[in-house]
Amino acid sequence: MSSLQASQSVTSPADRGESGGSPVQVQATAPLRIILADDHALFRGGLILLIKLMDQPVEILEANDLDQATGYLVEGPPIDLLLLDLLMPGMSGIEDVRRICRNWPDVPVVVVSVKEDAQAIREALQAGAMGYIPKTSSPETTTNALRFILSGGVYVPPHILHLSDTSPDLPRERERGNWPKEVGVEKGAGPLGLTARQVEVLRLMAEGKSNKDIAADLDISPGTVKMHVSRVFKVLKVENRTQAASKLAELNAALAGEDFD
Repeated sequence: MSSLQASQSVTSPADRGESGGSPVQVQATAPLRIILADDHALFRGGLILLIKLMDQPVEILEANDLDQATGYLVEGPPIDLLLLDLLMPGMSGIEDVRRICRNWPDVPVVVVSVKEDAQAIREALQAGAMGYIPKTSSPETTTNALRFILSGGVYVPPHILHLSDTSPDLPRERERGNWPKEVGVEKGAGPLGLTARQVEVLRLMAEGKSNKDIAADLDISPGTVKMHVSRVFKVLKVENRTQAASKLAELNAALAGEDFD
């Protein structure tokens, strides 16, 4: 998973040298800001322990209901991930997921729920969620799913992905275009902290292609492209496509001689 870095720097006495000269600047790592919105304190506590095992500095904001969760979004600073229980106080279901995704499009929303049927998962993803994690998931599955989502992917539970071709749900929904085509479990980030898909998006951006064109070239949805572009900007610490394209030479040098697929 890619690491986010702050603009400030820190120093230690050992960095200053014997003569007390100019300090050596060391880049500090900014914590991920994650909202954990669930009205069950015991569940929140267990999920917090899992998140802290992800080897990434993290600031977790706990919310007992929808109002408290959206309050964090309104107040800022920016949130890197929102973990949202469908059944907590204040939630009216998928409509609230859709509203949050519409009002805060740069915040990856992940539904964490006791419901794990195909229809519930489909509706959450159609509403804009970047993942759906059943509460019955194992600790390893949960952390892998979170890493994958933070890298810009869309996570769907394995038991849904592995439905047979005779399933009454999955094949029909894929034909209708209701399921994201880019799903799975995180396989790790490559050079500069970008995933293979994000490298493809960066290269197409450098060619001057729009999100719509990139979506067509990669056979993914424009919404997924938008999420990848946002993550590329954050990982590379740039503000626009021109700056991102200028990083391509550095990326190409890092990729030289490597097998990154």
